[in-house]
Amino acid sequence: MSVSLAVPRHFASPAIGRAFSRVLGRALVPAFFGLVAAGLALPAAAGPRIDTWTAPSGAKVLFVESHVLPVVDVQVDFAAGSAYAPAGKAGVAGLTRGLLSQGAGNLSEQAIADRLADLGAQLGGGVDPDRASLSLRTLSDAPTRDGALAVLRTVLAAPAFPADVVARERDRAVAALKESLTRPETLASRAFWQNLYGDHPYGRQATPESIAALTRDDLAAYWKAHYTARRATVTLVGDLTQAQAEAVAQDLTAGLPAEAANGGASLALPAVTPPKATTVAVAHPAAQSHLFIGSPTFKRGDPDFFPLVVGNYVLGGGGFVSRLMKEVREKRGYAYSVYSYFLPLKEEGPFQIGLQTKRDQAGAALKVVRDTLAEFIAKGPTESELQAAKDNLVGGFPLRLDSNRKLLDQVATIGFYGLPLDWLDRYTERVKAVTVTQIKDAFARHVQDARLVTVEVATDLPDAQAGAAR
Repeated sequence: MSVSLAVPRHFASPAIGRAFSRVLGRALVPAFFGLVAAGLALPAAAGPRIDTWTAPSGAKVLFVESHVLPVVDVQVDFAAGSAYAPAGKAGVAGLTRGLLSQGAGNLSEQAIADRLADLGAQLGGGVDPDRASLSLRTLSDAPTRDGALAVLRTVLAAPAFPADVVARERDRAVAALKESLTRPETLASRAFWQNLYGDHPYGRQATPESIAALTRDDLAAYWKAHYTARRATVTLVGDLTQAQAEAVAQDLTAGLPAEAANGGASLALPAVTPPKATTVAVAHPAAQSHLFIGSPTFKRGDPDFFPLVVGNYVLGGGGFVSRLMKEVREKRGYAYSVYSYFLPLKEEGPFQIGLQTKRDQAGAALKVVRDTLAEFIAKGPTESELQAAKDNLVGGFPLRLDSNRKLLDQVATIGFYGLPLDWLDRYTERVKAVTVTQIKDAFARHVQDARLVTVEVATDLPDAQAGAAR
């Protein structure tokens, strides 16, 4: 099936404009950007054809072919997220990922940036608990595409980790974290994850001290152990043929570090031990309290995914039409915004409710949130609420696939977490099939009062207690 893609917004950059003139011809460029300026996008189609294979290097590959635009998007995901950091090395995953493009092979960080700018290509990516990712967007004409892919290949397979750049970026990371730790939202998030996961790798938090202690050898060792082909998932979307996609995937991963004789670092993460219900209070002088409530819930691929997603739209994921927004904001004015979401991971990811409110009404706001959640777990949504949630999720689904980048994100998630290849094809039908009973049963299984952790930042606790809570 062909995939229709919206025009990426950043194509209006001068470098991309110059690159387009080589591909489309100068006479067509003004007309092309006229469509961009007018806000016109090509129609989106759900359910793209996803081809998958294992490259000779051992990397898993997913490919969606689309010739609607002369663009190629590539993402390489590694099982190298923050949860894989060795004990005592919290922060190494993020710093390693950040340094990959700061000097590689015979290219300095400036040379990498200049080369990408000349090609009109964009390099990106990031780190979450499970994944470390690098992504590339480039035009698909052979000179531009091959030049951009050569940079990505070098960054992946030959990072230099220059000592002076490591020291500079480490110092920046320490300074940024110290500044972040003055903010109530940061303290709340860290306390939330720590109390949800305890000693599990998902609960580990980088500190200024742990980052400051990292060395160049630590980064090089982490890259060598975790940036291997066996841990890699390559996703390609755009203007390539199958044969070209096969060659690109192999070229990008053939030079990755070899697996250690013992099979290398484990891909597995330990099971999550459910927490006991607890309340954590952290003192802070902020005028508003930051409140989080939640617990670990379910993994990627859990059969309860669709009842939980549809139910959460009614509870707190639907913006102004959600139960929490109506009860907390509209009826009582306790908060400008309140939300809830699920974040499934390789192991049980968190369910979280969050809001900010005045310090003197934090207790009352928490009671409303807890009462609303308890009633929803007990009774589920009404039929009218359920239908409204389905209509919104089904109607908005094409917007998740209306650009190369969005489609890349979706397919990369399918590949990394091993979801069925028809995940996008069957998404809307699975949403439509959800019932009130399924939602009640799923919430009862995954969101239990005996496991809910509550975090409140900006209370009147003494400083000593606050330090202990952190």
